[in-house]
Amino acid sequence: MTYDLYLGDYAYSSWSLRGWLLFEKFGISRNLTLVDFSDQSVAEQLQKIAPARTVPTMVTPEGAIVSDSLAIAEELATRHPDAGLWPADPGARATARNLAAEMHAGFFTLRNDCPMNLRQAYADSSPSDDLLKDLQRLETIWEHARATYGTDGPWLCGSYSIADAFFAPVAARIAGYNLPVGAVAQAYVDTTLSDPAFRRWRAMGLVRGETLPWYAKDYPTRAWPGPAALTAKAVEGGTPENANCPYSGKPSTHLMEFNGRTFGMCNAFCRDKTVADPEAWPAFMALL
Repeated sequence: MTYDLYLGDYAYSSWSLRGWLLFEKFGISRNLTLVDFSDQSVAEQLQKIAPARTVPTMVTPEGAIVSDSLAIAEELATRHPDAGLWPADPGARATARNLAAEMHAGFFTLRNDCPMNLRQAYADSSPSDDLLKDLQRLETIWEHARATYGTDGPWLCGSYSIADAFFAPVAARIAGYNLPVGAVAQAYVDTTLSDPAFRRWRAMGLVRGETLPWYAKDYPTRAWPGPAALTAKAVEGGTPENANCPYSGKPSTHLMEFNGRTFGMCNAFCRDKTVADPEAWPAFMALL
C-alpha cells in the first residue's frame, strides 16, 4: 500500500516534518512530492489535489485527500494496526493521543516566536513570559508521560509513537533557539536530535532548497547542538568504490569523499544529503 505524500521545505516546514516521520519511522511506503516555499503559495501548488491547501497532505491509494496532520496520523494508525503508531498499552495509548492532540491545538507562542529553522541555531533568543509559559507546560506534560509510561524507552511513552513525531519540531525549536528547559525535557530534546530519522530530515534540509530570509532572527548564533556530523565532502573525478547509488541503485555519477575513500551517488541531492550527515544514512554506512 503506497500513498502520495506532499511536503513543504525540509528546513522550515514543521508540519511536514511531522507527516514525514509518520511514514519514515513506521516503514510506510510513499511517493513524495515537494512544495516550494520560496515560490508561489502552497495552496496554488496543491490545486491538482484540491481541496488540500496545506502541507503535509496525504492521498490514499483509493484517492482520499487527507490534509490535516492529526487526521493523517489517525488514518495511518487505522490502516496499519501492526505498525505500532500508537502504544499498545491502553494507558500509554490514551496519554500519547492526548499529547499529540494538545500539541496539534496549542503552543501558539512557541510556534509564532520560534519558527522552525534547521539551518540555524541561536545562542540567546530572549524568550518572552508567554513563551516561558509554553515551555513550562511542555515540561509538565513531558515529565508526566515519561514518569508514567516512558520508563521502558527513551520516548514520551516508552516506544516511539505519533506523539513523538508531533513533538519533533518542538524539540528542534527548543534546541535551535536555546530555550531554557529542565533536565527531563532536555534529555528528550537530545533524544530527538540524535534520532537517525530526524538527522536524515535535517540533512536534507541543509542541502535542498533556498535559504529563506524571512525565517531568520536577529539573535547571536551558535553551532547546531545536535550530534556533530562526520566529515565528508563532494569531489570531482576519481573512481567510486560502489558502482551504484546506495539509495536508488542507479549508476554512481556524483562523487563524495569520506575517510579518504571515494563513493558515488546517482545525483547531486543523494550525494549532498549524505555529505551533510553520513552517519544518518544506513544505506550509505552499509557501504563501509
